[in-house]
Amino acid sequence: MDIKTYNVIDLFCGCGGLSLGFQNAGYNIVAAFDYWDVALNIYQKNFQHPVYKRDLSDLTDLSDFEALHPDVIIGGPPCQDYSTAGHRDETRGRAALTISYAKIIEHIRPKYFLMENVAVIEKSETLKVVNEIFKNAGYGLTQLTLDASKCGAPQIRKRYITFGVFGGKDGDAKDNFTRHLSKKSMTMREYFGDSLGFEYYFRVPTSYKRRGIYSIDEPSMTIRGVDRPVPKGYKGHPADPVPLTPNIRSLTPQERSWIQTFPKDFIWEGSKTNLNQAIGNAVPVKLGEYIANSIKEYISEHETC
Repeated sequence: MDIKTYNVIDLFCGCGGLSLGFQNAGYNIVAAFDYWDVALNIYQKNFQHPVYKRDLSDLTDLSDFEALHPDVIIGGPPCQDYSTAGHRDETRGRAALTISYAKIIEHIRPKYFLMENVAVIEKSETLKVVNEIFKNAGYGLTQLTLDASKCGAPQIRKRYITFGVFGGKDGDAKDNFTRHLSKKSMTMREYFGDSLGFEYYFRVPTSYKRRGIYSIDEPSMTIRGVDRPVPKGYKGHPADPVPLTPNIRSLTPQERSWIQTFPKDFIWEGSKTNLNQAIGNAVPVKLGEYIANSIKEYISEHETC
């Protein structure tokens, strides 16, 4: 079956990294939903299909989703309560949105769904709860961690994905998600060539026990939702590839978006703080595209019409 005939909706769409990846792979995105005005504004400026502001924790009426007749639902519920950059406290509220996502799937029951999150969700109690919801709704689940740097993006960014097939078997799609992985991580130079105009850049470490200077001849570390200029107190680290000089700086929001593999003509509007958060929270477009193509391959192997 032609993948363009599948209606896809994106929940917790953010600024659209997952949507753009699926769109690039040939899927028909019919609508997207989020609640953060900054992300909604960015999304609206870059896509032709509609995006709606919606509280996705409100499950009292799901007729807006039903009316779209989605064959595929994709989404990445907010990850701050699991994230290594957050508090890892599932009682803080955002983990409940993962359960909301699962309950929407349970009610709508699309043919397929894709849920992505940070890798550490695998160890969470919330994942056990949502897996039970998915299983009781009749889904076979394929679950694994993917590293964006082996999926076409020049960034070490590990994401845990759950791919659900209504009436399917657990683990049935694992080969589709792993057979095309690169054997080595992609470096920034391999992705950008010399177009960035610099060889080294600074990323504020989470602890000064870690280095702060990186080379474009390695993959970028995970793009975070916050970033700061080079602090005056940084004295260097033995693992820095070169000493700190005035020419070495932090990345701009635009450069961070490119490492997230958004195209250079993607429109970004908002304060620097909000843009950094939107960019850091996004799914790398190339990772989204890799996931979308893996699902397309699975569907082509299993659909008979």
